[in-house]
Amino acid sequence: MRLAADNRLCSGCRVCQLACSMQVLGENNPKKSLLRIEGHFPQPGAYEVHFCNQCGECAAVCPVDAIPMIDGAYRVDETKCISCMACVEACPRGVMMVHPRAEIPSKCILCGACVCMCPKGAIYDADTGEGGR
Repeated sequence: MRLAADNRLCSGCRVCQLACSMQVLGENNPKKSLLRIEGHFPQPGAYEVHFCNQCGECAAVCPVDAIPMIDGAYRVDETKCISCMACVEACPRGVMMVHPRAEIPSKCILCGACVCMCPKGAIYDADTGEGGR
């Protein structure tokens, strides 16, 4: 899966963030989502979806090789991570997250929950063209 977004379709509903937090963390807390929705105010209805495009910058700067590529997605290995946060600083999209009470950063693992739940089809699988709608 390769995530893509058509920002023109995003309504800012944040259902994608809720789906992400439920799928990855088992919590009903969109603030813990591994993607961001940015509102471009004061322009009404203008939103931008930010998600990990698996560029590998996080893995490249990790001093302990704690971010290997597994099944097409870079994943943080909690057993190796030393919480230096170099990956968070290096992320060009600002989507390496460090949540309160978390000791290590986390990132998108391409689970697809956001794609499945987006009611507008703004987030989709670029490989298949399929989205939530």
